[in-house]
Amino acid sequence: MEKKRVVITGMGVVTALGEELNEFWNNIVSGQSGISLVESFDTTNYTTKIAGEIKDFNPLNYMSEEESSNYDRFTQFGLAGTKKALKDAGFDTLSAIDPNRIGVLVGSGIGGAITWNQEIYNFRKKISYGSNKTFMTKFQISHCTSAIAQYLGVNGPSGTMVTACAAGNHSIGEAYQIIKNNKADIMICGGTEASINPAGFGGFTSLRAMSTRNSDPQQASRPFDRDRDGFVMAEGSGILILESLEHALNRKARIYAEVVGFGMSGDAYHITEPRPDGEGAKQSIISAMLDANIESNQIDYVNTHGTSTPLGDIAESNAIKKALGAHAYKASINSSKSMTGHLVAAAGGVEAIISTMVLNKQIVPPTINIDNQDPECDLDYTPNKAREREVNFSLSNSFGFGGHNSTLILKKFNKTEVK
Repeated sequence: MEKKRVVITGMGVVTALGEELNEFWNNIVSGQSGISLVESFDTTNYTTKIAGEIKDFNPLNYMSEEESSNYDRFTQFGLAGTKKALKDAGFDTLSAIDPNRIGVLVGSGIGGAITWNQEIYNFRKKISYGSNKTFMTKFQISHCTSAIAQYLGVNGPSGTMVTACAAGNHSIGEAYQIIKNNKADIMICGGTEASINPAGFGGFTSLRAMSTRNSDPQQASRPFDRDRDGFVMAEGSGILILESLEHALNRKARIYAEVVGFGMSGDAYHITEPRPDGEGAKQSIISAMLDANIESNQIDYVNTHGTSTPLGDIAESNAIKKALGAHAYKASINSSKSMTGHLVAAAGGVEAIISTMVLNKQIVPPTINIDNQDPECDLDYTPNKAREREVNFSLSNSFGFGGHNSTLILKKFNKTEVK
């Protein structure tokens, strides 16, 4: 069976750095930080008090009041991102397309934690005992995918990846393979997360994984810097519209980039820590390059997982050097999380969008807050200032707790290569 080529035709973001694509991209390129003090709950008893919190998100801008009340915040983010991505792709309606050829794969690592948190509070305070009729649907990690499919009335391939912080990347990779194997013409994919709540914050705080640089929020996320002290949690969504090249050309769609490679692997090492030698992540990168049928010296840009944790940044740097060899020192690299914070499962979707914009704009965003680069992280992380350069292939990594590794490779779309 002939394999289909897969392209990106629409993108939507909901982040602390903006809810519109151009605003978001401009903030990323200019090195703006979306990190601030948490305002949605009392952080007095938490060692970490900062996050990439979306302060003014209004779900009623994207859905009815009834829909909003039936959706946890993570589903609200995902549906909002989907509507933005569809509009960006030029879809006023999908009614003319076979609904069996349109699918949804949106990942989340935590799902309806806000709903869980509120229900447990109500139970303990004896406010209610099972009176919330939407509880059993709102908290489910698969609820966002279901809500999007129901909203659109589509019956194609449907599912939810739950691979911690790799779930967004895994969702895009699986969607790419579905279209590549002619199981669908269009896939809505990416990630969504709303983990800034007392329970989610408390869990990560207990792991001592988050930065406590509370007095200087915008400089707290500092991947590859010697003085990093942990990641900064964030929330939002990153949703992409993937189409077969044939389908996109037939409707004269704008094409942002082509998805050409996907790799995944496991560390089999530790429930929270990465393998220090980066061997598992290396295998994911190599697998993606083999799928894309390219050599390591063709990778121009790497969007790292780059969380700003002491162990993770070194492990990923080791993986990149092992996978790309000497070329690792010639590639332009950055961590978007230095600006966005870590959106958990939504990170893969947001960072795939950034990687796509790099191909379109030929600008590599900075990694901000590199003041004293860690000598064990000795690559070119584009410190503090964006840089123009030719980029034909972008590589985006996402790694999750438990050793889940995923890598996407995107290619600058060239109309002259269309047969």
